[in-house]
Amino acid sequence: MPLDPRTPVIVGVGQRNQRVDDPLQSLTPADFIAEAVRDAAADAGLSSLTAVDSVRVVSFLSWRYRDPARFIAASLGISPREKCITTNGGNSPQSLVNTTALDIMAGRNDVVVLCGGETSRTRKRARAAGIDLPWPEVPEDVAPDRVIGEELVMNHEIETSRKIWAPVQVYPMFETAIRAKAGRTPEAHMEHLGRLWSKFSEVAAANPNAWLRKALTPEEIRTVGPRNRMIGLPYPKLMNSNNDVDQSASIIMCSVEAAERLGIARDRWVFPLAGSDCHEHKYVSERWEFTETPAIALAGKRVLELAGTSISEIDIVDLYSCFPSAVQLGAAALGLSLDRQLTRTGGLPFAGGPWNNYVMHAIATVVTELRARPGEKGLIWGNGGYATKHAFGVYSTEPPKSGFRHDYPQDQIDALPRRTPVGVGDSEGPGTIEAYTVMHDRDGAPERAIASVRLPDGGRAWGTSEDASVGTAMCEGEWVGRGVRLDREGNLLI
Repeated sequence: MPLDPRTPVIVGVGQRNQRVDDPLQSLTPADFIAEAVRDAAADAGLSSLTAVDSVRVVSFLSWRYRDPARFIAASLGISPREKCITTNGGNSPQSLVNTTALDIMAGRNDVVVLCGGETSRTRKRARAAGIDLPWPEVPEDVAPDRVIGEELVMNHEIETSRKIWAPVQVYPMFETAIRAKAGRTPEAHMEHLGRLWSKFSEVAAANPNAWLRKALTPEEIRTVGPRNRMIGLPYPKLMNSNNDVDQSASIIMCSVEAAERLGIARDRWVFPLAGSDCHEHKYVSERWEFTETPAIALAGKRVLELAGTSISEIDIVDLYSCFPSAVQLGAAALGLSLDRQLTRTGGLPFAGGPWNNYVMHAIATVVTELRARPGEKGLIWGNGGYATKHAFGVYSTEPPKSGFRHDYPQDQIDALPRRTPVGVGDSEGPGTIEAYTVMHDRDGAPERAIASVRLPDGGRAWGTSEDASVGTAMCEGEWVGRGVRLDREGNLLI
């Protein structure tokens, strides 16, 4: 049966690492990302990119320009009719594939470059050395042709009033809730996390595009020391996403008709079969439980249905892996065992965590593996925020039977129950800790305790303490389930 000429297909992928110690010798962000695009073109067997009608860039943080696609296109020497950027979030690369597949099916685009990258390592070293990088700037009146994606305000005013706004604070709290639900002691749970993350490091060691290519033992990962300081209890440094990287990646997508016209070999083709996008209740304060992610379960089930498959028939998996709690939440919601290999790159702590663009690397890696394993299926999960925004994709070298299919089941998720966040002043009194962390300073000393406190009426309040004795006490034993009090200022009294 002949393929619909509008069927979207991935034909080229490219990944780059830049390890230049002198910031002035590094490529500009646009040139660095353009190198990954050139790699993707070579991977597709394309000698020219003149057929590209859209350049779509994943929003990034180490280069804050309104229209980066303008500079990337100029570096490539092309003039696409459309230059786009995504909204923020680690889900963005997979969401971008989903949107691009729909645009190609509808005839809005024919050949599209998807790309992104970060030069955080270079920028960090430049700042430390007092170097002003000679990178180009965009006039304020220049804007992209299109912004792709859904921008969410993901912090409730109650959370920001308590200075709770960083993933490095929230994911450790998810971890303590997961630990308590599993019934493990803190010591046993650290052994569990060490084993899980050791398997991820082994994958990174075998991945030529990974940033850290060294297999680490469970003991090395869980043991706190000068090179693995505690950051947010229970996570030492090696359990956190590694954003100190210069990494870029690119994907080239087109219609089957364009692939044939451009003479791209059939063994380069990998099809997106289906995609889905959604988000949890956007505020962490409103989540019903910190050990459940119903949006992952719903959208994950839906993308598999649309692809005409099931989780047991998926051969290759890459779950978003900024912190161990993300992997555990995603695996549980999708019905995947933690004994299974859940990353194809090595994950954000080891393969590299280039902010919003990690999943572009994951997709590129899975595409390469699928080409070597024709007929198998791959599943990608991208995550943004605090396990908030989700994007899924199912891929195969075999084309979809009914064309690419997509769903956005947000109405079902919005109808799920949610908790009522309670602000300072209204939360004074007793409560029970349901999740917590203790943030540490750079010398490894407890600095600030943060706890989600369930109130007697079922509401949720946030308690914090900068009392060193409180933070030190909460680093010992299990505090989930313990009774505490909050004063009128929201201070945690133990």
